Amino acid sequence: MLADKDRIFRNLYGLHDWRLAGARARGAWDGTRALLEMGHDAIVEEIKNSGLRGRGGAGFPTGLKWSFMPKEVGERPHYLVINADESEPGTCKDREIMRHDPHILIEGALVAAFAMRAHTAYIYIRGEFIRERERLEAAIAEAYEARLIGKNNIHGWDFDLHVHHGAGAYICGEETALLESLEGKKGQPRLKPPFPANCGLYGAPTTVNNVESIAVAPEILRRGAAWFASLGRPNNTGTKLFCISGHVERPCTVEEEMGIPLRELLERHAGGVRGGWDNLLAVIPGGSSVPLVPAAQCQDLTMDFDALAKVKSGLGTAAVIVMDKSTDIVKAIARLSYFYKHESCGQCTPCREGTGWMWRVLTRMAEGRAEREEIDMLWDVTRQVEGHTICALGDAAAWPVQGLLRHFRSEIEARIAARQAERGARASAEAAE
Repeated sequence: MLADKDRIFRNLYGLHDWRLAGARARGAWDGTRALLEMGHDAIVEEIKNSGLRGRGGAGFPTGLKWSFMPKEVGERPHYLVINADESEPGTCKDREIMRHDPHILIEGALVAAFAMRAHTAYIYIRGEFIRERERLEAAIAEAYEARLIGKNNIHGWDFDLHVHHGAGAYICGEETALLESLEGKKGQPRLKPPFPANCGLYGAPTTVNNVESIAVAPEILRRGAAWFASLGRPNNTGTKLFCISGHVERPCTVEEEMGIPLRELLERHAGGVRGGWDNLLAVIPGGSSVPLVPAAQCQDLTMDFDALAKVKSGLGTAAVIVMDKSTDIVKAIARLSYFYKHESCGQCTPCREGTGWMWRVLTRMAEGRAEREEIDMLWDVTRQVEGHTICALGDAAAWPVQGLLRHFRSEIEARIAARQAERGARASAEAAE
């Protein structure tokens, strides 16, 4: 279990004061000027050495991403954009940071912006997060008043931070669609290249990072990269916020070490699977867009990027959705399939047409109204959608379906067989009459 001394998020449950005084008492804004005095490149190197990987889902090395920004500021200013469009089903970690400990995010924004030579940052917040936005804006106002940020602030780096409220579109969680929305355009992903580090917001060099990735940066610099790298596993270092929901006794969001065993995570923090471990059917380990993992593979499974990749799933946002044996697994994945069909921006044909097709077939399969040959056809369609769209929403729509077909094909076949047997019995009865 992660020791309390190693926790970064010390007010995750809102038990203490969220305002500036409370944040300072917990260590925020402590020696921030000294952190900036390390220099732009030294901060980037320290984040690289810590092994921090993006906490928004993709797991790309954060320090490496920061290093892509140009070393010199030309005619175009540099921007930092913080992705707070937390729309992945099952994920509820960033909202807890913004609601209960917003000052560590604001300090992180200053440090990250300085490292990338940016004087302006935007926080793009999910449309449904009304109270979180109010809390965040109040904390930003406190930071301005205390001259922690703004022009001629006490840290010696001019820095402005703005909150932009989205309209609740899942697609705007994709970084280039977010930038389009931030510019006032329709939220649709951009073709890459050019990448945001070269041509991002308003055509200027831009880095887009998740809330959690930015919030942990000051603490890493204060304690040192070696401390963060000592937690977790190789290539999967540090602490991580895990969101646990579904069929557990106590759903929660908790900070733990990367690489914690799944069973320990569930039993220590969420009271275990409802009805006991043997009642587990499957787990979606990283938000609804990653393939499910059946109970047979969960016994010794650890929660990190590499271990989950080995079982053909992913850590994603570390939103653990637990399903016990009462779950209608085919219907559950069909419901997720509808979500991605609804949230597709429609720009790419494979996604626009494929998401609706997958949902319709899955709905029939849940009711047994499909044919056996459609199972292989559905698999082929997921492969035609996966990797053939501008952004990863096509992958996100295909992977849950692939996980279902990979591990629960027999359940679909049994439903189809039962439906066909029922039809045959009914036909026989009608013929006998």
